[in-house]
This record gives sequence, C-alpha cells and structure tokens, in this order.
Amino acid sequence: MYQRILIPTDSSEPSEKAVRQGCQLARRLGASVSILYVNEPIALTPLVGSETIPHYEEWVREAKAAGEKALERAAQIAREEGVEAQTQLVEGRPVQKILEAAKGHDLIVMGSHGRGGLDRLLLGSVTTGVLHRSPVPVLVVRAV
Repeated sequence: MYQRILIPTDSSEPSEKAVRQGCQLARRLGASVSILYVNEPIALTPLVGSETIPHYEEWVREAKAAGEKALERAAQIAREEGVEAQTQLVEGRPVQKILEAAKGHDLIVMGSHGRGGLDRLLLGSVTTGVLHRSPVPVLVVRAV
C-alpha cells in the first residue's frame, strides 16, 4: 500500500505530532520515511539580500540552524518510534517544495494547527495548499 512516506516538519507541536504518527504508521507498514524541512526565503527578488537587509547573512545562518534543529528533533522522534528516517533541508516556497518532494512518495503525513474560518483565509495554510494540489494522498494530523 504505502511504501514511501514523506513527512514535512516545521518544528511546531502539530508537526511533531504528525512526525510521530507518520513514523508509527511507517513502522506498521514497513515503509520508508523521508522528513523534509523547508526554509522559506526572506524574499524572492534580487533586490533583497545582504546589501539591502541588515544582518541578512546572520538571518540565513539562523534559519538554517533552526531547520537543522527541527530535523534532528524529527529524526529523534523517528528513532523513538523504531523507524529510520532520511532528513532533508531545502529552501523555497513550502507548498511548492513539499509537492516536488512528494514525487516518488506514496503518502504525505503532515500536521495542521486546526485553524478554520477567517484565520485560515487570512493566514493561508501550507497544509491546505498541499492538500489541494498533491498528486499523492495526504494524511492530515490535527493538533487537537
């Protein structure tokens, strides 16, 4: 059924819950696990960078360190659940990068903050974006 599971993480509580449940599912199915962290760039124009934003390079280093820390925590959860997981840190738009990574996977397991109504419309949602555009099934783990 599902042989390769992709679990995007952002180090939030709902995301860590999704990592745990995704790893439990993978263990039961004998599936492999890939954990993805996406660093979203501060801007997508060439006008933004070290010359225009004070401490830009420091921000980039801190963002990468935060991503690495989130991946290490997710890998720790995977080990606790008895699953070996590959981790990857990429930069780009989260929905786009998750959808690109979904190629070659059978299932995406990801967390949701459980926001609804106006919050969802105003804030947007990576989970909603992936859910509506994914070429593979998406299992959404609610924070509740």
